[in-house]
Amino acid sequence: MENFSLILAIVVVTALAFDFTNGFHDTANAMATTISTGALKPKVAVAMSAVLNLVGAFLSVEVANTISKGLVDETGIRPEVIFAALVGAILWNLLTWLVGLPSSSSHALMGGLIGATIASAGVGAVHGDVLVTKVLIPAIAAPLVAGIAALLATRLTYSLGKKADGNASKKGYRAGQIASAGLVSLAHGTNDAQKTMGIITLALVAGGTLAPDSDPPMWVILSAGIAIALGTYLGGWRIIRTMGKGLTDLQPQQGFAAQTSAATVILASSHLGFSLSTTHSVSGAVMGAGLGRKGGVVRWSTATRMFVAWGLTLPAAALVGALAEYVTGFGAWGTALVAIFLVASSAAIWKISRREVVDHTNVNETDEPAGVVTTAMAAVTPPPTGGSVSEELAATIPAPSSEPTPSQTTTV
Repeated sequence: MENFSLILAIVVVTALAFDFTNGFHDTANAMATTISTGALKPKVAVAMSAVLNLVGAFLSVEVANTISKGLVDETGIRPEVIFAALVGAILWNLLTWLVGLPSSSSHALMGGLIGATIASAGVGAVHGDVLVTKVLIPAIAAPLVAGIAALLATRLTYSLGKKADGNASKKGYRAGQIASAGLVSLAHGTNDAQKTMGIITLALVAGGTLAPDSDPPMWVILSAGIAIALGTYLGGWRIIRTMGKGLTDLQPQQGFAAQTSAATVILASSHLGFSLSTTHSVSGAVMGAGLGRKGGVVRWSTATRMFVAWGLTLPAAALVGALAEYVTGFGAWGTALVAIFLVASSAAIWKISRREVVDHTNVNETDEPAGVVTTAMAAVTPPPTGGSVSEELAATIPAPSSEPTPSQTTTV
């Protein structure tokens, strides 16, 4: 590893830190529905997901090549540019985690890279055709395709299970959920871990350690896989709560349909080299599954906040990446200043998160009330076999107290 400079080492460490945040930010993609329906206990679910994320990192390098060879002109990129891009991506990941919104770590990374590249080498250094065909179009298509597939799959599962024994059917679908959650975890490792591999490979090429057009070295694949697995095991409990309980109320049949649909979309995109957002795919599938059950609804207030976050991800990360690149342009002290800012901001976000702790003990609790539309739809929709949303809402209303009120008491 000749020419492995200090700045290159900083970039690699920062990239692995991003990979770690990607892991706990996106744990919800694989395990939120499995945890919310009770198919697996929270800690068991994140441990299983972590192992399969690590395995998935070794299955392909197509997405890594899209980032390291296709998105920007690697000949005009300095390691400082990669560092600035990672700063934008990490801060956006942490901010959206803090407020419990499932946004795309992939788009945060690419937004940071685009912004830093433009600040350093100009707009011409970004390959617009790759950005449109392999990033923007999949970003729009993925949640739609996964949502429609999950909606149809949910209706099919309920149709096929009409005459099945209710308890036996739920047990079977819970087992199916575990298998499909494992498939999503494998797909997540295959798709998302590669993005960090690609960014490290790009930095190594920019730093002169690797020849242009090189594939990721084995140590890069291994370190990226381990980092995302560790982050996954930590568990992004805030986003798991939103994905599992905040968007809709899922039964095992819906959870199985949502995860299977999302995993199919993600694995297909990884094979084609599309830098797909697993968050977009899984969120779309969860909403599709929510609408696919008779009586099921989506909490559009939460979905709207999530859509806004999706729209802001690329430009927000790009802006921070561009500003960070501008500061690193002042030399070593500028790079040190950006590093200090990143560490201080990350520590501040973590400290704020301690004011209201969300972990495996309370991840399935939610204080978000049902909206007017949700309540109205649940009230007028005929209940399906196995319970309805209206029944679930009714279950949340406290029963009248048997204790006498002060006006009912008598004085002897």
